[in-house]
Amino acid sequence: MKGRQSKRLAELGSAIFSEVAQWKREVSAQGVDVIDLGIGSPDRPPSPRVMQVLAEAVQNPKLYGYPTSEGSLAFRQAVARWYKHRFGVELNAEDEIVTLMGSQDGLAHLAMAITDPGDTVLVPDPGYPIYSASLVLAGVKPYYMPLRAENDFLPRLEDIPELVAREARFILLNYPSNPLSAVAPVEFFWELVDYARRYDLLIVHDLAYSEMAFDGYRPSSILEVEGAREVAVEFHSLSKSFNMAGCRIAFMAGEQHAVEALRLLKSNIDYGVFQAVQLAGIAALEEDLSPGSVPVSGLYERRRDVVVEGLRQAGWDIPAPKATMFIWAPIPAGWTSRQISREILYNAGVVVIPGDAFGREGEGYVRIALVQEEDRLREAVERIADFLRKARP
Repeated sequence: MKGRQSKRLAELGSAIFSEVAQWKREVSAQGVDVIDLGIGSPDRPPSPRVMQVLAEAVQNPKLYGYPTSEGSLAFRQAVARWYKHRFGVELNAEDEIVTLMGSQDGLAHLAMAITDPGDTVLVPDPGYPIYSASLVLAGVKPYYMPLRAENDFLPRLEDIPELVAREARFILLNYPSNPLSAVAPVEFFWELVDYARRYDLLIVHDLAYSEMAFDGYRPSSILEVEGAREVAVEFHSLSKSFNMAGCRIAFMAGEQHAVEALRLLKSNIDYGVFQAVQLAGIAALEEDLSPGSVPVSGLYERRRDVVVEGLRQAGWDIPAPKATMFIWAPIPAGWTSRQISREILYNAGVVVIPGDAFGREGEGYVRIALVQEEDRLREAVERIADFLRKARP
């Protein structure tokens, strides 16, 4: 029988995630109470108001026809109001915003919409796996920009060869970052916009974690930079900011030609987000605009403190991130990322993700997701601390 899988499937994602999943199955089969700090899926539901709007909307028989692939104008207008409130950025809801079935939907398809096979794209290493996977699907060549601690996990734009920069179609970055939990100062965004103008590049910025910031820090949108709307698009997801991961609703905003290209591609692929979910998304955005709204950042800041302070007391000195639902932890000397992740799971029953799952530059780190309640996180810390006391690399 001929093979039923294309060669490109072997290039999608990281085999490490499948390997970690197999480790978890083996440990769970032994009756271990596994604490999963691997996948960054919010463990809280949306607000009662959002759930109420969704529940009422699904009872409306008029909402069961095909939605539009670009999203309802009402949802896009709500996005524009939220961007104005949150970032001071004026967006045209008609042609500068496209609705998505989660930001991964847009990230997976954008390269197909704005590049041709054989083109070059600048992507971060480490980076969220869909960044590289989307290029495989589009037949596009990645040029990996190393993100390292000594550079505050920012790319050194001056190190990108001139020829590569001139050939590249877009540059993809993510601040606050998954998996790095790194943040970017607004001065870097100004530099990035200048760089994009110089080399006729589109900037693709993934801002999924803008509402998960700590210690008074408020992440910026790259669209705040003067002239950025002519050279940049930005992804945002309601999954993390409003605990709507299962609803699958997000958007891309910014440079109108890229927005139109993604809209056109999606019109040939899907019929858009269920209208009831769009109404719930509007409710979430409007609720965030109202006085007294409670952001998710406080919850994750408390969880961050539980894990960072607890592991520091156990002798594992981990930098406290300023944002995201993740901790990017440099591992103790003598281990590889894969080794220590496996041993923590098999000996402590806690899932963490090896850093090299996100790229070669991720070796030497593990990613810890803050996706359990504080008591479970304390238990995870205690188990890891006990493992560290006994373990020898």
